Amino acid sequence: MNRKKQAAISLSAAVLSGVLVYGVYVVQLRQLELQEMTEVVVPKQFIATGTRLEEAHLTTVAMPRTALLPEMLTDVSEAVGLEASMPLGGREPLLRWKIDKYRLLPRAGQSTFQIPREYVKSISNGIRAGDEAVLYLSGEEAEPRRLFTEAISVAGVKTAANLEIDNPKNSNLLSMANGDREGMYASRRDANGTIDAINLNLTEAQWLELDAACRGGTAKLVIAFQASSIREEARP
Repeated sequence: MNRKKQAAISLSAAVLSGVLVYGVYVVQLRQLELQEMTEVVVPKQFIATGTRLEEAHLTTVAMPRTALLPEMLTDVSEAVGLEASMPLGGREPLLRWKIDKYRLLPRAGQSTFQIPREYVKSISNGIRAGDEAVLYLSGEEAEPRRLFTEAISVAGVKTAANLEIDNPKNSNLLSMANGDREGMYASRRDANGTIDAINLNLTEAQWLELDAACRGGTAKLVIAFQASSIREEARP
């Protein structure tokens, strides 16, 4: 009887020892898995183009560290306050090139001005929102000259129906967000109308200078597309 009891105790001890060893193994394996995982930022749900991202829109999910790409964000604060350049899928890793710092909005010290039609002599058909344009003055009573040394940011170009000029099947802004220079070039050939109005981001001093130069009617603006708008960098 004592032998049976001792055998049972030995078996129980062996089983408990095995369970303990397995438990330690599982804990160590879990810790190792956690060390090989990293947190990436994802939208909680679908986010439409143009939405300004807030902390409430975003969360983080764990993914294998080996799958982490340089374009992925790992800190929610990096994305808060930026704008979605394209639709963002829910629970999909947020990529840097899909968000932007409001390129269409005026910077500090600037405002967006719609240029009066009577001030404009010509506008390059290739200009689109987000581009940089060069402004020249042209008139019969004065030598043509460049109005500003620096290029001017274009906030928007509209048709007579107040529609943003673009190619609906191949958006210039989406191509720009994707770093697709070929797409940006192609989108300018099949626009949805002709430019009727243009909005520029100007400082107060720039607007006053432009207004003073054009309001008398002796000089008008020639607004030219600057090719460097299609940048060499594949992504911002």
